[in-house]
Amino acid sequence: MGNLLKVLTCTDLEQEPNFFLDFENAQPTDTEREVWEKVDLVLKDARGILDELQAYKGAGQEIREAIQNPNDEALQKAAWVAVVPLVGKLKKFYQFSQRLEAALHSLLGALTSETYDNPTQNLEREQALAKQFAEILHFTLRFDELKMTNPAIQNDFSYYRRTLSRMRINNTPTEGEKEVNNELANRISLFYADATPMLKTLSDGTTKFVSENKNLPIENTTDCLSTMASVCKVMLETPEYRSRFTSEETVSFCLRVMVGVIILYDYVHPVGAFSKSSKIDMKGCIKVLRDQPPNSVEGLLNALRYTTKHLNDESTNKTIKSMLQQQ
Repeated sequence: MGNLLKVLTCTDLEQEPNFFLDFENAQPTDTEREVWEKVDLVLKDARGILDELQAYKGAGQEIREAIQNPNDEALQKAAWVAVVPLVGKLKKFYQFSQRLEAALHSLLGALTSETYDNPTQNLEREQALAKQFAEILHFTLRFDELKMTNPAIQNDFSYYRRTLSRMRINNTPTEGEKEVNNELANRISLFYADATPMLKTLSDGTTKFVSENKNLPIENTTDCLSTMASVCKVMLETPEYRSRFTSEETVSFCLRVMVGVIILYDYVHPVGAFSKSSKIDMKGCIKVLRDQPPNSVEGLLNALRYTTKHLNDESTNKTIKSMLQQQ
């Protein structure tokens, strides 16, 4: 598998690594450009989505006052007026998840194609697309971290649905229903009910990609994911690689991407990321996470503990389980 395997199987760290996935500066070639431009539109909006989610405060106070004073029409109206625009934002986030899934399918189509001899060459020669794939994973884990620490999201949406239902029963006309009709509300509710909604979107999307492309060997997809995990691990643990990062933020970016592809691999591969037959060096990846400042990686370790599919299988190595359980 070319130069990358020399790095991945190399135990002598003094040997100069000869494959580097440039997450900071990779630019699209002519063959990448069509897919790259399509995905770039989505990624540009992703930054704004994270900013909006980070700034999301919720309507907790207005909702509490309305619930505590059910006969006070002014407070009911105030809560409704506060919640409706927030539901508009939640709808926007949900709709963005669908665009993200479509972008993922475009990238997987390119990175798992049989244009080259194997997925490793795809990653090596289509670095701008590999970088975009990494950016989608980085966004996904960041979105879910923010969502998990903001209970207002589900509280606001639950209040919206309850109030809307009551208004329908009472035949009360409402502008708010134009924002989210009942069918869409059901889908949005399912989306936010998941602890990690964007990760579930990507996991389901990757599984769907594999099932819809039956002419493409599943190994093309799983090898693409395992290779990306290995590249991230090697870049993080090898001083010669790490010294080429111009920003410390690239380290956290690399860590998120590594965890993201492990989770996707665990969902798509028939026996998952933790089995002996897995092409991902899970012990090595966990060690890389453990070598970082604890506060910076606890969320990523939790993602491996609680959002993977096969960790608790009987076939999972006990050492791997204990490494993840250590606090």
